[in-house]
Parts: sequence; C-alpha cells; structure tokens
Amino acid sequence: MHYLLALPFLGLLWLPFYNHELPSLFGFPFFYWYQFAWVPLTSLIIWFVYQHDKKKGDQP
Repeated sequence: MHYLLALPFLGLLWLPFYNHELPSLFGFPFFYWYQFAWVPLTSLIIWFVYQHDKKKGDQP
C-alpha cells in the first residue's frame, strides 16, 4: 500500500506533461491548478495509507 505514496512524486516529476496553459480553470493556467490539485490529493493519499497501516497494526 505504500506504493501509493509515490503517486504525487510521479505526478509532478515530469514537467512537460503539465507545462501548458490550457485547459484553464477559473482563469488559472493548467500548470498552476494541476500542481495545486496535488496538495489535497497528496493529503488524502497519506491519510489513506496511514489508516490502512493503522488497521493492519504497522503503526508503532
């Protein structure tokens, strides 16, 4: 389950993938809102992995 923690890293690693202006969202170019979208998404991923580990008893 810890492999999910690599998703934010991989999603932001390859800059040419999201280095575009379009599609814009509320006037913000794709470059900015794509990066900003990863902030809450990363928090959810970390919470999900934490809950999974807590349920399995991997937490000290």
